Amino acid sequence: MNHLTRITAACLLALGALSAHAAEKVVLGVAIPTATHSFTGGIVWWANKAKQELEAAHPNLKVIVKTAASAPDQANQLQDLLVVNKINTLVIFPLESASLTQPVNQLKKKGVYVTVVDRGLTNVNAQNAYIAGDNTAFGRLPAEHLGRQLGGKGNIVILRGMPSTLDNERVNAFNAALKATPGIKVLDTKFGNWNRDDAFKVMQDYLTRFKQIDAVWAADDDMAIGVLKAIEQAKRTDIKEVFGGAGAKGAVKKIMDGDKLVQANVSYSPKFIYDAIKMTAAARLNGKVLPAKTIIPSVLITRANASKFYFPDSPY
Repeated sequence: MNHLTRITAACLLALGALSAHAAEKVVLGVAIPTATHSFTGGIVWWANKAKQELEAAHPNLKVIVKTAASAPDQANQLQDLLVVNKINTLVIFPLESASLTQPVNQLKKKGVYVTVVDRGLTNVNAQNAYIAGDNTAFGRLPAEHLGRQLGGKGNIVILRGMPSTLDNERVNAFNAALKATPGIKVLDTKFGNWNRDDAFKVMQDYLTRFKQIDAVWAADDDMAIGVLKAIEQAKRTDIKEVFGGAGAKGAVKKIMDGDKLVQANVSYSPKFIYDAIKMTAAARLNGKVLPAKTIIPSVLITRANASKFYFPDSPY
């Protein structure tokens, strides 16, 4: 987080030095997913926290937060933000990469400054800046960990998130790292849509079809909850580990308590939306631009360091 902290601090210093007579009022639209699960719940919470803090400190800044349940809804909201709210700056966490690229690009062509967060677009020319967690490490670290835990051999199943550049990057990194342990076989890979109910159904299917599963890469802590529920209901004892992802407080607590199946995780906090909004606001109020790409490092969470990632009062 040091690199991000330095950037954020520099941007906030720029805000503090800003005169009251900014050349143009910044109207910043924030487009994010609806809180359908705990991670997006954290996204919504942090986005509104940034709005409250920024508007309280800067009367020449207005922040409008919109949540959407689907990609078409989010595309429609972008038009409303432009036409009705007359935004000149956008921070967007796209629900999907491909389907949101053109709608976002349309705003950029009309002069809106665009910061894309987390799920990248399929055309980088549709954005001015990109801020995300380290999705390569998010996939690589679990593969390396499971390879060690299984002694280099065994059967695993994978649950993907949703179709997006982010998900592709994670899965590609996982599969690439797994090549170092050719004794591990991937039985199947399916989308769980970052949703515990969908993941429960996918895992039920896996448990029905495969009689020996040694580990599960659930790639998300909400999906891991669904996976664990399916394993418990099926009374399967062959599975040695379920690896989620993103460092939800419930998962981290399990690691701290020495849970049999949840032994490790990888950090990926929803707080990055808060950082992205504040960094973008600081830059635009000062007439500046952000770096084209800012990556927040991901870290392997084990029992040895789990206490550093456990925040019981946080929404995620």
